[in-house]
Amino acid sequence: MSVDPNAVTQDFPSPEPPGSHPARYLVPALAAAAVAVALGVYGRVHDPSGTVFNLAGLGSTIAVKSWLATAAVFFALVQGVSALMLYSRLPGPRWSGTLHRWSGRAAFLISVPVAVHCLYALGYQSYEQRVLWHSLLGCFFFGAFTAKMLLLRSERLPGWLLPVVGGLVFVVLTIIWLTSALWYFRTFGVTT
Repeated sequence: MSVDPNAVTQDFPSPEPPGSHPARYLVPALAAAAVAVALGVYGRVHDPSGTVFNLAGLGSTIAVKSWLATAAVFFALVQGVSALMLYSRLPGPRWSGTLHRWSGRAAFLISVPVAVHCLYALGYQSYEQRVLWHSLLGCFFFGAFTAKMLLLRSERLPGWLLPVVGGLVFVVLTIIWLTSALWYFRTFGVTT
């Protein structure tokens, strides 16, 4: 009896390609946790200053923060729509990748002064449920954003991972906006 050399079977799994082991997602997860915890600890132990910045024409720093947060959410919406174009869920122009990258950069850059104000001027607070959720999710947002940025540099990601992490970042940013800017606009009005 002869054995066909092309019909060799294995009873053990073939080795995974380099870099595809699930432990490689541990670094982005640990970095995300470190960023979120560091921001929370800083916000908790820092003595709030009360103010960081103000822009002429707006009545208060909280108004500035609310409008900047609204702009960040707008750019995050643009990024969400452009992501749907990139994943062929919506028709889009050839430059939807550029739109996606730049709207994400704009959303992040606009959110930084808002976070600085929250951390430096107000600190991590928990005196009511809305404020507690805002503080927790604010820290979580920058951690999740860190994980997303690190995952972008990874090769051979599962096709579902970046949309899930990106969606999580978007949802958390939206909830942060709901617990701050929308609350401010509903409480004090849009024009103050």
